Amino acid sequence: MARVETRRTLAKAGVITGLILGALFAGLPVLWMLSTSFKSNGEVFQSPPKLLTESFSLDAYREILGNGAQLRFFLNSYIVAFAVTILTLLVALLAGYAFSRFNFPFQRTINAVIVSVQAVPPITLVVPYFGLVVALGLYNTYPGLILTHMVFTLPYAIIMITAYLNTLPRELDESVKVDGGTGWSALWRVLVPISVPGLIAVGVYTFMISWNEYLFALTLTRTDDMRTVPIGIQLLMGQHSYEWNQMMAMSILGSVPVLVLFLLFQRRFIGGLTAGAVKS
Repeated sequence: MARVETRRTLAKAGVITGLILGALFAGLPVLWMLSTSFKSNGEVFQSPPKLLTESFSLDAYREILGNGAQLRFFLNSYIVAFAVTILTLLVALLAGYAFSRFNFPFQRTINAVIVSVQAVPPITLVVPYFGLVVALGLYNTYPGLILTHMVFTLPYAIIMITAYLNTLPRELDESVKVDGGTGWSALWRVLVPISVPGLIAVGVYTFMISWNEYLFALTLTRTDDMRTVPIGIQLLMGQHSYEWNQMMAMSILGSVPVLVLFLLFQRRFIGGLTAGAVKS
């Protein structure tokens, strides 16, 4: 009995130690980024480096928040990310409902194509999408960015929502139809309210993907008034000097929306992810 208790104690200690090491590995870069944002640009490279600065300064944040061009990057990111999230949820919900509740020709083929899109490296699609966006007259526009981002957010969203709807019994749909309703009313009046945790999980993930996207935001925009936050950070890298403190301050400010979303919907986000994995 004593040996069993000892093994349990050692196992628990090992798990806790691993979690602490993992937290330090993941958290120290963020703490260093936060510390750098409160330093002067010349203090960033002092030797030996210090995590806690003696000359605490908010100058980097004042430069970012007082610059209209920098604030425009945040506005663009909000517009694109929210539009991508709403449209992705709408399209993925309808597609997931069709895959979950109906049988139609080429269903497996279409499902395989959706899954295979996830395996395509985005960089291989830069040139084709650039040509397509230019041909459609969407270059350097919000619709061009939104539609392109949706290409990469939709497959995962459809897979997750389909899996979540598969966990809901078909009797719910049938009860609505018995009362004289249609499949459309069953979706919006019954399934959608029940599926809120899954929709939140997919929505938060979609927002994160769109907010942090860099490659296509750089390729499909030309002027600074259409750039997003990741491009704005890159533009702080000048030809002769880098504004490291402003880069870190902008990175911190750019992380706030995603962090707030996760904290607000943490329980439903985790619940939606686990519920979608129960049954497929």
